[in-house]
Amino acid sequence: MPRMVVAIDGVVVKEVLLTQERTTVGRRPYNDVVIDNLAVSGEHAVVVMSGDDVELQDLGSTNGTYVNGKPIKRQLLRNGDVVEMGKYQIRFLLDAPVSGYDKALAAAATQGSIGVVRVVTGPASGREVALTKVVTTIGKPGVAVASITRRHNSFVLAHVDGGELPRLNGAAIGSDPVPLKGGDRIILAGAEMEFLQG
Repeated sequence: MPRMVVAIDGVVVKEVLLTQERTTVGRRPYNDVVIDNLAVSGEHAVVVMSGDDVELQDLGSTNGTYVNGKPIKRQLLRNGDVVEMGKYQIRFLLDAPVSGYDKALAAAATQGSIGVVRVVTGPASGREVALTKVVTTIGKPGVAVASITRRHNSFVLAHVDGGELPRLNGAAIGSDPVPLKGGDRIILAGAEMEFLQG
C-alpha cells in the first residue's frame, strides 16, 4: 500500500498510509495530513490515486512543492521520490521498506515517543508530557518558555522566551541548546521537571 513518511531535519514525525482517492496536505487542521509549519500553505497539495497511479498536485501554494529537488505543479510519484514542502521532506513509498534507510524511517515512525517530561513540583505536579513532536515547548508564556527538540534519538533543551533562563541540574543554560539525558532535572517558571528517556 502506498504511504508517505514525513520528516524534518532527518527526524520522522509521521507516517501516512494512502488509503483514499484524495489525500490533502497542508497547514490547516482539516487536511488529511497536517503539517504545522508557516512555510506550508493552508491547503498546500493533494495526492490523487487513480488505479496504480499516484499523482501529486500543488494547490497553488505560496512556497511551492518540490519532487526530488524540482518544483512541480503535477507529478506522478514513483517509489522513493522525496517531496519537499517548506523544511519538511515526505518520502513516497510504494511497497514494504527495502533499504536500511527506509527500515530506520519506518522503525522511527512506529516507535513513537522515546522521551517524557514529568512535572515534579508546582501546580501541575505528577503531569507527564510525552515528547512525540519534533519540538515541544514547556513553561509559562511571558515568564519563561523553553523548547525540547528531538534530534534522531536524542533531545536538546533550549531557552525560547522570557527573562528567566531554564536551569538544568541546578545550572542556568545559555543561549545554545543543551543535550538532555535520562534523569536530568529542569527548573523552569518555578516548577521542577524530570526528563525521562526510554
